[in-house]
Amino acid sequence: MSTQESVSPRIVVGVDGSPSSEAALRWALSQAELAGSVVDAVIAWQYPVSYGWPVMVTEADLAGWAGKTLSESIARVLDPDGSVDVRRLVLSGDASQVLLDTARGAQLLVVGNRGHGGFTQALLGSVSQHCVHHAECPVVIVRDAQPAS
Repeated sequence: MSTQESVSPRIVVGVDGSPSSEAALRWALSQAELAGSVVDAVIAWQYPVSYGWPVMVTEADLAGWAGKTLSESIARVLDPDGSVDVRRLVLSGDASQVLLDTARGAQLLVVGNRGHGGFTQALLGSVSQHCVHHAECPVVIVRDAQPAS
């Protein structure tokens, strides 16, 4: 058996704690159960970028906060009796690029239609739009069932 055959097929899902990302995680788990795939649940973090005055981030544990957000989202969505293997990935970098890099070789990339960005009325957020245009695998965009407030 080759190395490629021994690796379980993967579904990568972006999670940022938003309702649409949790809907995407729920959809990815359901699809993974049908396809016999593992789910790579990914959250990306990065230090804030500022122009002009430097931003001092000295005591912030951004990776820890991101990991906590990811764990809480998975706990809200994951069926404890389910059979899907979920791998938690907390990665540093731009969310779009982190998702694209992680999704290389995956069956699917699943994202919510929009996260916590500033344009809450937009039908498609910048990360999901970037992923649709640049992913090397099929992309599924999942909308939250609740309308934006």
